[in-house]
Amino acid sequence: MVFEIFSYSFMQRALLAALFAGICCSLMGVFIVSMNVSAMTVAISHAAFTGAILGLLLGANPLLLALVFSLFTAMIVGPLAERGELNPDTVVGVMFSLMLGLGFLFIGLIEGPRTEALAVLWGSILTVNWTELIVMISLTLTIIVFIVFFFKEIKAVIFDREIAMAAGVPAQIIFYTSLFLTGSTIAVSLRPVGGLLVFALMINPAATAYQLTNRLDRIFILSMFIGSSCCFFGLFLSYFFDLYSGATIVVLSVSVFMTATILAPKKKVKEVKKVKEVTT
Repeated sequence: MVFEIFSYSFMQRALLAALFAGICCSLMGVFIVSMNVSAMTVAISHAAFTGAILGLLLGANPLLLALVFSLFTAMIVGPLAERGELNPDTVVGVMFSLMLGLGFLFIGLIEGPRTEALAVLWGSILTVNWTELIVMISLTLTIIVFIVFFFKEIKAVIFDREIAMAAGVPAQIIFYTSLFLTGSTIAVSLRPVGGLLVFALMINPAATAYQLTNRLDRIFILSMFIGSSCCFFGLFLSYFFDLYSGATIVVLSVSVFMTATILAPKKKVKEVKKVKEVTT
């Protein structure tokens, strides 16, 4: 009964998509959480959603336009936020509202059934094709290679970008490469996870890993394991209980985060310190 899920070709593709979506989203989530740019990611995810909807409206490739819109937003928000003339939250808020407004405007212009648009909004992992899966696998491997080969530089940038630049580390290149990969990850994850839920899948596994360890290498590994596991088991639950796959995956990741927060070793260490301070 349980293993019948592997007998269908569309479920095989869906399981692979869940696995690799969980890996690439959770790995990029570590950058987002570490660099405190989660608000920026919200704007990028909605930009990808808007690009995909425009693709459906024009009869173009939704994945391609989602990628273009997400990268465009990342390259706009990043420099504007760094110049300091505007508060970064203000810039992100403007871009977020713009992309959200355009997205729903484009949905209103679509004639006939809006099934594909809703699939982009909520996710439809069961309809992932081999082309989208190959793109997702390629992106996941690219992210892993980037992290492995530039781990020392990434660690320095996450700790402090200004100090890293002073030490000769190409901090700007690392930062904008991470933004580029974040935008790409969001774009390729629209179909399996959905535009409204992909942000949660990027944040929750990384935030959970941060509750369990302080070492960056372990955070990457734990985040990857948590993200892929949530996607994999979330898909199983959605299949057997007839639930929305993207929503099930996100709710499962939130449950794991809450459990880790309650049982986190960091929390116990803080409680011991407080007790010592009170007793002394």
